[in-house]
Amino acid sequence: MEHWSVDDYKNFTNNSNRKSKYRANKVSVDGHTFDSQKEADYYGELKLKLQAKEINGFCLQPTFILAPGLKYKADFIVFHLDNSTEVIDVKGYKTKEYIAKKKVFEDKFNLKITEI
Repeated sequence: MEHWSVDDYKNFTNNSNRKSKYRANKVSVDGHTFDSQKEADYYGELKLKLQAKEINGFCLQPTFILAPGLKYKADFIVFHLDNSTEVIDVKGYKTKEYIAKKKVFEDKFNLKITEI
């Protein structure tokens, strides 16, 4: 059995090379922190679409109240030229919690979540 000193343990727990639970690294772009590179890349795509006037706008991490004490935070909401809105969730891995919240959200707001 291996024994670690307090310093060894602190070095291990402070090791910034450890991966997150789902192997995604947080990424910062324009002062916004995204949960993954994939999400940051999609943000870049939305910025280009806005510049090209292909969309009216977008919002980062809108929060929806599903029930008292139960919230769902999407990654983006996109405002299209035809005045429709699209709720976007950039997914690498679907947790059980996400799947449950998605169903409640879609039933309550009568909107589909687009998964990227």
